Parts: sequence; C-alpha cells; structure tokens
Amino acid sequence: MDDDELAGLLERFGLSEKETDTYLAILEHGESKASTIADAADVSKRYVYSISEELEERGFAEVDDHSVPTLIRPVEPETVIERLTHSVEEIEPELQSRYTTTERSGEQFEVIKSRQTVLKRIETLLSNAETEVTLSLPAEILPRIRSTLEETVDRGVLVLLLLGATEGDQDIASLAGTASTVRTWDALVPTMLTVDGRHGLLAPSQILTTSTSDTRAISLSQDQLVPVLAGSFLANYWPTAEERYVTTPRDLPCTYEGFRNAVFQIALHRATDTRIEASVTGSAVGERDLPSSLSGEVVDVRQSLVRPVTSTLPIENAFELEVDGERYTIGGTGAFLEDYEAESVTIRELEE
Repeated sequence: MDDDELAGLLERFGLSEKETDTYLAILEHGESKASTIADAADVSKRYVYSISEELEERGFAEVDDHSVPTLIRPVEPETVIERLTHSVEEIEPELQSRYTTTERSGEQFEVIKSRQTVLKRIETLLSNAETEVTLSLPAEILPRIRSTLEETVDRGVLVLLLLGATEGDQDIASLAGTASTVRTWDALVPTMLTVDGRHGLLAPSQILTTSTSDTRAISLSQDQLVPVLAGSFLANYWPTAEERYVTTPRDLPCTYEGFRNAVFQIALHRATDTRIEASVTGSAVGERDLPSSLSGEVVDVRQSLVRPVTSTLPIENAFELEVDGERYTIGGTGAFLEDYEAESVTIRELEE
C-alpha cells in the first residue's frame, strides 16, 4: 500500500490531509520534538502542538508536555486499531436502532465488478428466496454455494439448477439436495439467477471462473424484466441440458404461493400414478364467470420443468382441474390462455 492509499484510509476516520501528514510523521519518527515533526510534515511548529493535542484525544498519539522540550510519541498501532474497532462495534447497534428501511421504488440496476461480490450476491439472493429460483452457473462453483442451495431447497423453494462446463459424467449422488432438479451442459453457460420473479443477476461466467477477468455482472430488481430473464433460462437453456437429478415428491397436503412450484410437484406426483386434487384461489381470466376458488381432481398438467415434457411451449406451466364434470385450465400470474389465474394452490392426495 503506498502513502496515498494509506492517507486515504486514515482520512475515512476523520483526519484531514494535514492531520494525516502530521500523524504519519509522528509514526515514522517515534518520540520526537515538535520541530522535528514539523519539518517532516512540512507544517508549522505551532500547528504540530495544536494537532498533537487533538491526536492525543483521539488516541493516536501521546504528548509529554512535562519534558523540555515537549515530546510527542505515537501510540502503538495495535492499540489504535483496537480502539477504532471498539468504537465501530459500539456505534453499530445505535445506527441500526435508528435505521428505517424503506422500499426503493422504480428500476434498480447495479453493475458488479468483483468475483467475490457476485458470489456473495448469489448467496444473499438464494437465502432470501421464498418461492422459486432459476440458476445457471459453472459446475466448478457449486461447492462454493452448495450449503446455501441446500438450505434454500429445505425451505420448500423450487430450485431449477443448470450446471455448465461439466467435465465427464457428473456424480448424481453429489447433486442430491442441491436443487429440486439439476441439469448439466458440457458448454460454459452464462451465469443467470432469478429469485421469486423480482430479483435477478446476469453475468458472463468468466467473472466466476477467471480471477483476472475484466467482465461485469448486472444485478437487477425489476418486476417487468426479471420474468423475462427467467423465461430466457427456461426457453433457451433448460430444454437443451441433460436432466441429471430430480427430487422426490413432497408429502401432501401442501400449499404453494409460487405457481411453478405447484406445477412441479403436481408433475412429480402424477409420475408416480398418484391421483391428486387441488384447491386454487385466484380469479377468472378475461370475461369468464368463475368463483374466487376452485377445487377438483387434477386431470392433466402441462410443463417442461421436469421430464417427460408435456407442454407445447418451453415456458408453459398449467394444469387442468375437473370440477363437477367441467374442466378448467389453471395458470399462474399473468395467465391469458388459461381459464383461471391462480394465486395460491393446495394439492392433496385424492381420497378414493
């Protein structure tokens, strides 16, 4: 670290430029007369006396005015650091108690330059996920975020994980628990993350695999754009990758606020030939006259989240209910082809 960088760090603790120069001179000369420090810092002797008293109050220096001439000596750097650290630790709870979190409105974009910051952002977003995650990243990064992924899955979040640049056959046993379902691809895929349709991250994967990469990542929180990123993941990358792991169906009954998660579980249960029924709350699409809730047997599902694919489009996720002899197609948020837009889905095993 050069002198300018060190001076810049000291100025963050409230020292002015001249105060910093004086303090560095005191450090370099040890116990010294004011005239010696004044010459080294290129300031007046009167200023040295004045600033030394202030540095003494802050715990950076000691002034021995009983000696003739007055001597000024630096406090051990280790002691200075301990005092500064203690001050920071003391102030944190007070700042937190006065801090009011407000929701930022409008579009939120951030350019991230650091590999470590990208990794931390991925882990933070995963930790805060509530309903669903789509994630593609290089296979070599999996061990770094594995525990966070496992915790996310354990909370019941739907996690679709695509690992790129896999070498040979990926050990299937090593993938268990890292996601709801995992697919692999030999090529290096872009790093893409979406969480709950609200938060996203996009980056060339070189930012994670190459320490000298000058590439950048983009983090965004925008309700209109993040679903587009998730759609790109599901339409352009997910169908092409090889399915390597699929979790077992969750115990029933279970309620889902995330519609794709409900569709995923319906597909898993139907694959075991389990007859299931669903209760949905939401609203009719268009001019259809339907109640605010529907309940009936699930008689069909259309999805491409897990094989076998039953949808006609990669991003199609829907299921069909039979209610009193009538069939209704159920879609998620923004549904327009289906009969019903579901906000919540509860699925249970059908009693014979």
